[in-house]
Amino acid sequence: MMHRFLSQCVFAGVLLLGASTAWAERLKDMAVVSGQRANQLIGYGLVVGLDGTGDNAGSNPVTGQTVLTMLNSLGVSVPAGVNLQARNAAVVMVTAELAALARPGQVMDVTVSSLANARSLRGGTLLMTPLRAANGQIYGQAQGSVVIPGASVATAMIRTTINQQSAGRIPGGAMVEQAAPEADQNPVVEFNFHKADFAQTQRAVEALVGVMGADAVVPVDARTIAVRVPTERTQRLNTMAQLLELNIQPVPEIAKVVVNARTGSVVMNQSVRLAPFAVTHGNLTIRVQASNQVVPAALMPRYRPLIQRNELAGIDTGPAGQMVRVDEGATLEQVVRAINLLGATPQDLMAILQAMKSAGALRAELEII
Repeated sequence: MMHRFLSQCVFAGVLLLGASTAWAERLKDMAVVSGQRANQLIGYGLVVGLDGTGDNAGSNPVTGQTVLTMLNSLGVSVPAGVNLQARNAAVVMVTAELAALARPGQVMDVTVSSLANARSLRGGTLLMTPLRAANGQIYGQAQGSVVIPGASVATAMIRTTINQQSAGRIPGGAMVEQAAPEADQNPVVEFNFHKADFAQTQRAVEALVGVMGADAVVPVDARTIAVRVPTERTQRLNTMAQLLELNIQPVPEIAKVVVNARTGSVVMNQSVRLAPFAVTHGNLTIRVQASNQVVPAALMPRYRPLIQRNELAGIDTGPAGQMVRVDEGATLEQVVRAINLLGATPQDLMAILQAMKSAGALRAELEII
């Protein structure tokens, strides 16, 4: 029996060791290389082949002008003054994202969104559309069949629609025509972390110094670290691959509580702490208690006494006015659970959490979305 107990303890220790090792994050998950980012592209195009669900040319002359411009570019002459009733066409805006270091010939996914009053883009085909960046240059061309995720059923009296019909996507519908400007082969590379944290930056500096040396690593601020790397392409590639796969122990997040005002959902991280406080809200009384019980060593031979934590949460819907003390050992999870068991509204929950924050009892950042 004792051998089995010791085996379980060893197995638990192995699990804890593996969890602590797995908790380390790679540098590529915590930071990005400065200058290597995606670029947003946008274009104005025309979707054709719609089954009468395109733009209404009577109230929207833009579609007719776009069709005339497209026909003229293809060598088709249309007499002046002709008002095209192109109900099978729709003007759209096309958006895409040019990935970092993308090269000509690679494909991108594009999103096609109706610009006018088209009812649906289902079954439509996007004609060749140039995609421009913020500098006005063309970096891609988009064309293909639009995929619409929803559906629509209509009769003479009623019409039912599921999901959005006026926007869709074209997987791999754009081709890169020009590569984005590439950063110079600067011997100094900057790693920009997703969050500004001095402690996290310090741990990253220590890990980088262990690989590159103290002379090659310079912390710029709480978010940026500059590292001197080789300029020769092969050596630079090997060094960057090694640095981006480097494991860094993350620091605990700041204490934060997020409340969804529409659903009443509450999400908190493990850093949230409560100070002793007393609370009453209308006819709602919350009782949260926590106590420590010492388990005698006689119950567990050859081991020292253990401290067992006993927690109790309760609610009372009696008359209002009675203040109830909540000990410091209580957790916010117990308070939220007690409120939810009562069936209180999200407004009650937010009011209590905001009051706890204002009183200094909630030692965390409160965010309401």
